[in-house]
Amino acid sequence: MTAAGSTQWLWFVSRGSGLVLFVLLSIVVTLGIAARTGAAPRTWRRFTTAELHRSLALFAVAFLALHVVTAVLDPYVSIGWWATFVPFVSPYRTAALGAGALVVDLGAAVVASSLLRDRLGYRAWRLVHWAAYAAWPIALVHALKAGNDLAIGWVAVLVWGSAALVATAVVARVLDGLRPHAEAPAR
Repeated sequence: MTAAGSTQWLWFVSRGSGLVLFVLLSIVVTLGIAARTGAAPRTWRRFTTAELHRSLALFAVAFLALHVVTAVLDPYVSIGWWATFVPFVSPYRTAALGAGALVVDLGAAVVASSLLRDRLGYRAWRLVHWAAYAAWPIALVHALKAGNDLAIGWVAVLVWGSAALVATAVVARVLDGLRPHAEAPAR
């Protein structure tokens, strides 16, 4: 086995974990919107959507770690650890990997604010949590530009299907925001 062949598994794990991560991130964003708008299936209790959102978000963090570690360790290209956190410093596909680093940074802010939610207060947590709305389209740019896997049919279906899912959820969220809501009765 050649030296390149002995580390090819890093490439496969990095690509696979990145794809699973993107799908998970799309589901997490969609569930977050569903929890906010109350658009979850009628058979679910309200906390089910929020708990699934939180659990899958933590699962996504694990896939993010796996994706980053395997991408940095893969000797085929030299990405470097700094490029994981500092946007636009990687010499390899600078814009695409810079977008990935932005997603890592925004995701870290969302996770940190969620862990500190009780200390931050709801308003501060919610403000930081809005970073997820910025992180998702940047993750889409990263998914579209970092690799060349979109030529594979099932990969394109997963990426564009995830994009359609999030776009539908965002449109529903915007429409929900435009709809007049009943005010809570005064006490």
